[in-house]
Formats: sequence, structure tokens, C-alpha cells
Amino acid sequence: MALHPVRQGRSPAVTGMRIMSAIVTRAECRLGKTTVAPPRFGPNHRWKVLGIGVAANAGFSATFSGIPATAVVMRQGYHLDNTQLGLALGLLGLGVALSELPWGVLTDRWGDRRVLLTGLGATAAWLLIMALLVVPTKMAIPGAALLSASLLVAGLLGGSVNGSSGRAIMGWFAEGERGFAMSIRQTAVPMGGGLGALVLPSLASAYGFAAVFGLLASASALSALFAWRWLHEPPTEAGSHVAAASTGPAPLRNIEVWRISTAIGLLCFPQVAVLTFASVFLHDFAGMGTLVTSASLAVVQTGAMTMRVWSGRYTDRHGNRRSFLKLCSALSAAAFLLLWLFVLAAGRQPALITALPFMVVVAGISVSAWHGVAYTELATLAGAGHVGTALSLANSFVFIGFCLVPIAIPWLLLVFAWQGVWLAAAICAAIAWPIFLRQV
Repeated sequence: MALHPVRQGRSPAVTGMRIMSAIVTRAECRLGKTTVAPPRFGPNHRWKVLGIGVAANAGFSATFSGIPATAVVMRQGYHLDNTQLGLALGLLGLGVALSELPWGVLTDRWGDRRVLLTGLGATAAWLLIMALLVVPTKMAIPGAALLSASLLVAGLLGGSVNGSSGRAIMGWFAEGERGFAMSIRQTAVPMGGGLGALVLPSLASAYGFAAVFGLLASASALSALFAWRWLHEPPTEAGSHVAAASTGPAPLRNIEVWRISTAIGLLCFPQVAVLTFASVFLHDFAGMGTLVTSASLAVVQTGAMTMRVWSGRYTDRHGNRRSFLKLCSALSAAAFLLLWLFVLAAGRQPALITALPFMVVVAGISVSAWHGVAYTELATLAGAGHVGTALSLANSFVFIGFCLVPIAIPWLLLVFAWQGVWLAAAICAAIAWPIFLRQV
């Protein structure tokens, strides 16, 4: 019996195996068990990821800092008293503080791309709804409760930005670049806040709050578009250098993560005091005009951006993040203590009042220079698999400060006057200093 050679075409068995393999692959993809092969990225793609992080944080900072800048127009347009206005603006910060940690935990489970797209898209949609339904018109004026609840939801959704963008940057940048990259990302906060404060009050006065919320919705939507186009999980080789760091305890069970997060929150208290009440201090106590107060705050924001970028590059080169944070907290405490002494002495030596804008600038820059370095140190400490949770925990403390400090300062003024405000700021910075002493 002749034996026929096997044809080199596809046999039924091979064909069947390939069909089964295809079916299993599709099923696993539906169940999330496999991932599609990642696209190839150019050597500079990480800078696009950094740009997305900057755009997302700047857009939300414009929302968080820009809306309070419209306070005078908002009070008039919505027919609010000062108590109602303070509640509405405070709930915006409370929303961020409450949502930061849940968004961060979700980031570590879902991935930064999915969370950032979800958060930015939902924020854009909600701001658009506010532009359509929660604005004063000739027919009706929304009540204080509706405005407050709407701003609370905006804060809850916007809390998605910090942890997810920080996790993406930590994944795409190597150890020697992370401090620099995270510091650049942190410049988005004063940059977005400054742009929001510059544009939104005039926009609200000229075109109403539909234009304000519509512009902010467009910024979030544009950032979401950038994230959809360019934000992906880093290639294996890009993230392998941090994979070993994921084996430590979860951030919420890591005492060191709580220590650093607490110190970050404490250092933000005096920073928030400068951002929210320095103009009032220079006007009421020092008798300075609008030009001086505006210029002082502009120098603080510009100096903060410059120092954040420099400090990130400096600590990357020298590997001394913890030492730098100790120095910043000590210098901040000393700067606010000196400001306190100048306020005390100005009552007897009026000539010292002219130095107060300079002292505010020094204190403001000192307490704003460390953000990128601190967040990088915290993310490195938490490990690659827990970056979102750790960064969001720290930001929860930060936004608690944004809620509590504006409420506390009027009471400090009532009891202790301005010297009490700046002494309390110095104490907060001094308490943060020993927290950074322990090396890990």
C-alpha cells in the first residue's frame, strides 16, 4: 500500500486548533485576562504623557482656583450672602478631598488611562450640564443649595486627575527623571490657577457663568482627548525598573506613606494661607494697593513654578529628596516666623511695613517649592503598584487644608490678629520638619 506524503497545507487538526485558539483569545480578552500587544512608542513618548498630566492638572486647577476668583460676580449673579458664598466654594474643595482617595484606589486597580478618561469625561459633562442648567438667567436664578451641590459634584469628579496622572508619569519616567517630571506636572497647579483667575472673572462679568462653565468643560474635554490619543500603559521595559517596589505593604497600611502624606498636608496649610489671605493682609494691615498685592501674588506663583522645576532636577541629580524636604520645611517655618516678627515690630516701627510684601513673597515661595519632590518621594516609597492610592491620600490632606484654612483664618484674626495667623503658619511648617527626619 502506497503511502502518500502529507500535504504541507493546513490539516483539519491544525485548522481546528487555530480556530479554538482564536475563540479562547477572544473570550480571554472579553474577560480581561489578556491584553492587546502594546503599540510601539517613540523614545520621546514619555514627554507626551507628561504633557497630558500637565494639561489635565492645569484644567482642573483652573476650575478649582478660577471659580473662587469669580466670587464677587458669583455673589451678585446668584444673589448670595457671604455665608452662602463661602459654603458653595468650600464644598468644591470638600468634594476633591472626599474623592481623592477612592479615585486613587481605583487608579491602582483599573489603570491610569481608564480612570483619567473617565474622570475628565465626567467632569467635562458635568460642567456642561452646569453651563446649561445651573446659571442665572432672566427667567430664574439657581438657589444656593443647587449651586453648592453642583460645585460639590464638580469637586468629586475632578479628584480623579491627581492620582491617575501621577501614576502615569511615574510609570513612564525612570528614577533619574521622575522628580523633574513630577515637578513639571506640579507647575500646572499655579499655572492653571493663575490663568483661571486671570480669565474667568472677566468672562463671568461680560458673558455670564454659562461661558465660565462652558470654557472649563472644554478644557477638561480637550485633556480627555489628549489622554485618549496618547496615554497608554508604559512598555514592560519602561516600567520594569519599578516593578520590584510593588511588593511592599499597601499604602493605607504603610506608616511611612501616612507620615509623608501628613507632612505634605501640613506644609500646604501655610501655603493656602498665603494664596487665600495674603492679598487681604497686604491691603488691610500694610495698606498696600491692588497693584502691589497683585504683583506680590504673581511673583509668588512665578517663583513657585520656577523652584518646583529646579528642585525636581536638582534632587534627581543628587538623590537627596528627603534632605531637600527637610530643608524646605525648616526654611518655611523660619520665613513665616520672620514674617510674624515683622508684623509685631511694624506696630512700633511703621517703616518696616514696606518690607512686608517682600516677606510674603519669600514665605510664599519657600512653602511652595517642594511639591514635585514630595510627591515623587511618596510615590517611590509606595511602590509602582500603589502610586495612585498614595498620591491621592496626600492630596486628600492637601484639600482638607483648602477647606479648613479659609474657615480658620477669620477666627484667628478675631482672637490673635495677623500675628496669630502667621505664627500658626510657622508652627504647621515646623511640625512637618521632624516628620521628614526619618530616612527610609
